[in-house]
Amino acid sequence: MTLDDWVRLGLLVAGLTHFGVLLAGIQAPSQLNWNEELPRLSAFNRKIMVVYYLFTGLTIVTFGSLTLYLRDEIMDRDPVASLLALVIGGWWCARILVDAFVFDHRDWPEGRRYIIGHIVLTAGFVGMAVVMLTAGIRGLWF
Repeated sequence: MTLDDWVRLGLLVAGLTHFGVLLAGIQAPSQLNWNEELPRLSAFNRKIMVVYYLFTGLTIVTFGSLTLYLRDEIMDRDPVASLLALVIGGWWCARILVDAFVFDHRDWPEGRRYIIGHIVLTAGFVGMAVVMLTAGIRGLWF
């Protein structure tokens, strides 16, 4: 397989992976006991948390949809589509950095399923970042 074949396949997998990440995100309120945790916040902070949660989900839906919809344009090295791929890749890099340097892993819920879930999610974040950055760089500079 050529690099182009790998990038095309990677874009398909990355686009679909966005929706897999959403499946994990949908479970966050129940798995992280938001019914007990969020009422401790003031009404305003609780609303901010819910809005951030929804906007993050909407962003991930948008990124996944655009990755799949603009796959041919990204492969054809369209400058706008390639730039969008870089933005998406950069967003996932930022998410990886937040996980590494902001979240304290001692605060994570305990249990094997949370460890496995974290590993799978992080692998997905890294995969999407690599694919989207590769596609964007390929489109704009090669």
